[in-house]
Amino acid sequence: MKAIVVTDPAAGTAGMKLMERPEPQAAINDVVVEVHASGFVGTELDWPSTWADRLGRDRTPTIPGHELAGVVTALGYGTTGLSVGQRVFGLADWYRDGTLAEYLAIEARNLAPLPGDIDFTAGASLPISGLTAWQGLFQHGRLRAGQSVIAHGAAGAVGSMVTQLAREAGAYVIGTGRAADRQAVLDFGAQEFVDLESDALEDVGGVDLVFDVIGGDIQKRSAALIRGGGTLVTAVGPAEAHPADGPAIDFVVESDRAQLTEIAQRVRDGRLRTNIGKVSTLDEAVTALNPTERTRGKTIIRMRP
Repeated sequence: MKAIVVTDPAAGTAGMKLMERPEPQAAINDVVVEVHASGFVGTELDWPSTWADRLGRDRTPTIPGHELAGVVTALGYGTTGLSVGQRVFGLADWYRDGTLAEYLAIEARNLAPLPGDIDFTAGASLPISGLTAWQGLFQHGRLRAGQSVIAHGAAGAVGSMVTQLAREAGAYVIGTGRAADRQAVLDFGAQEFVDLESDALEDVGGVDLVFDVIGGDIQKRSAALIRGGGTLVTAVGPAEAHPADGPAIDFVVESDRAQLTEIAQRVRDGRLRTNIGKVSTLDEAVTALNPTERTRGKTIIRMRP
């Protein structure tokens, strides 16, 4: 099969190559999926799990990518809950070969059925962005209606999901980004926009929840705005700042079939919009994943028309 492969941690996305690799086989509780579309998170080439297994042993050459939509072609021994020919989407294991390939072996529990009225491109854009937003807001941030939220990077793949889900849950959403992002952030549902390059973040006043995807100085300034009992949630590593009277929670997103199903239902009924930028073929993937200018939305790689 054709796949994108990386072998050099120092090379970044520039080290990606399109190569032939053996088709994967289904282990116990696995399925094999014919991948139709894949997402990719640029920072994953900095993650230790991309280069080593759970025991720290080198696992290169590695196939990156962790978001997929496709069709089940084979079941491993003991696999239940899915069937051959079923459309699925989901989040692949951090420590196994990934989704930038024509086929993928994956634990069945990491997948959810993909409704027929959601195309594969949309399905592949949802797992990391949607689950990160859902878990950060509702599991870790314990968001309730009437609370106020700062959604950093609100025009981005995760931030746009945070903005929409928080707004639907009855929160007051303040989205941040660059000046060029203003209209996109408001279109995703934010009631206010803060240009982090020219506006004073502190003018926002007190909030109940900050969803951080930036870190550094922005995270520290944001933590100071959180009201007593409020929460800082970050998806970019250990928290460097803490609210004066409340928790700071850093987390790594996990696959969850029930949550994926909830996210898909919101896409179906129009409550949640995807945020897709460039769509390219697998043959064009190396170029598409090495952009020469800032891109908007999530880049999706299509393995099949």
